[in-house]
Amino acid sequence: MPRTDAVERLSHPGLRRAFSEVFGTFLLVLAGAGADVVGAVSHGGISRSAAVVAPGLTVTAVILFMGAVSGAHLNPAVTVAFWLRGDFPLRRIPDYVLAQLGGAALACLFLRALFGTVGALGATEPATADWKAMLLESMLTLGLVSTILGTASRAQNVGALSAVGVGGYIILAGLWSSPISGASMNPARSFGPDLVLGRYAHLWLYVVGPLSGALVAVAIAWILRGPGGDPGGVAAARGSLD
Repeated sequence: MPRTDAVERLSHPGLRRAFSEVFGTFLLVLAGAGADVVGAVSHGGISRSAAVVAPGLTVTAVILFMGAVSGAHLNPAVTVAFWLRGDFPLRRIPDYVLAQLGGAALACLFLRALFGTVGALGATEPATADWKAMLLESMLTLGLVSTILGTASRAQNVGALSAVGVGGYIILAGLWSSPISGASMNPARSFGPDLVLGRYAHLWLYVVGPLSGALVAVAIAWILRGPGGDPGGVAAARGSLD
């Protein structure tokens, strides 16, 4: 029996990739922002360690179960880095970034519907001068994107273990830096709460910091391993739908 036109449209690779990024980023922000919200609702029931472990483990799980669909970027800085590395086509960047921002916003809308605006919906706020937090976010993202690009390269592709490396780095970065900048490393993660709350005073630093860190990470990857575009990097960046 032939499939209906609607089913065929839904199975289009572009829609599947976009849904993957929406869903994956939703889960990431639900864990990251949700830890702060539940911590506020439960009057401290979520420790800082648990709050930084949750998003790291979520990213590990998402990469493992959905990375083959879209590459599981979940982060505009990662998408831009893959493009600069030559592993990802420019034409797909708008779709991915919009999907990531949409997934983050949906997660925060869900949290607000359940609990209200307690815990500032997990908004990332600097505990120091904006420029210091921006530089910290840049350095943190430098390490994150370096981990992603390194484990995705042909020279050092470790397959499923790359998910463990990426998730582990997110946890490690959060354990020592989250009290200062929130350890966002992801413009979408910071955009979701700010959009729902209507507060954008510090959003710029969570955009400039991660994007600048990703740019430096691409340069370092070129120094370490030469030009990108190898089969391992392309497969990791684009998934297997192509």
